[in-house]
Amino acid sequence: MALESPVLKPRPLVEGRYNVAFLLMDGVYNTEFTAPFDIFQHTQYREGIKAMNTFTVAKTLDPIMSFEGVRILPDYDYTKEGLPPIDILVVPSAEHHLDTDLEDSTMINFVKSVDRNALFMTSHCDGAFVLAKAGILDSVLSTTFPSDIDLYKKRFPHLKIADSVLFVHDGKYITSAGGAKSFEASLYLTEILYGKEIARSIAKGLVIDWKLEDVPRITPE
Repeated sequence: MALESPVLKPRPLVEGRYNVAFLLMDGVYNTEFTAPFDIFQHTQYREGIKAMNTFTVAKTLDPIMSFEGVRILPDYDYTKEGLPPIDILVVPSAEHHLDTDLEDSTMINFVKSVDRNALFMTSHCDGAFVLAKAGILDSVLSTTFPSDIDLYKKRFPHLKIADSVLFVHDGKYITSAGGAKSFEASLYLTEILYGKEIARSIAKGLVIDWKLEDVPRITPE
């Protein structure tokens, strides 16, 4: 007889922290999810700052299968009641962000709704296609996975698009090239929120040589 999967409740959220949600779907790529999760989750180990609650959201509570085969149990189903307010949304890349995911009106409308109140909306690799489809990048500069820049321009010809950079920060939107460089874009946001020393401390804990001045980027002066 098959055993039922255990129901695991998400970790309790700590009041007074930023709520950071990671949007997951089948085919999500490990690195674009785990890199920013690692960076943001480590803020809770730093004193004297408004740290981050990190949690995952999906259109289901069933296990999500990553592209590489890791099964992930989402913390919240964003189609149901009880979803915490979201200060920062992270959209990792997924296998079908260039095609069928963009036709998922429920997911796209969720992104639009979060955008109304979020402090930051971020994407890694082809996650930018999701933000673009939601129409929230229409007035800002953005970027995506280097080899998908041409497709990004073709799919969204009205957008202002940057290439040859690892990430772009315009307004409350941070879009990155993805891959291992998802660490850099995430460390940048920690530096924006907490300052250089905190960002370098978190980077050191993950054995990352973090020097913002060495990263090809487009950011506010």
